[in-house]
Amino acid sequence: MDVPKGHFPVYVGENRSRYIVPISFLTHPEFQCLLRRAEEEFGFDHDMGLTIPCEEVVFRSLTSMLR
Repeated sequence: MDVPKGHFPVYVGENRSRYIVPISFLTHPEFQCLLRRAEEEFGFDHDMGLTIPCEEVVFRSLTSMLR
């Protein structure tokens, strides 16, 4: 699946479901909190792409509020 310009993929939850999110999310404190959790759990050198360690329902709820 192609990623549109201005977006990036993340993988969420136990099943590592793929989501495409706009880069504008990077400026939101709530999304930055998820990125810090990902760093704490996986570090920066992670071969499997940017994985967000939270439940999908939480991720969808957060991203719907940011849109």
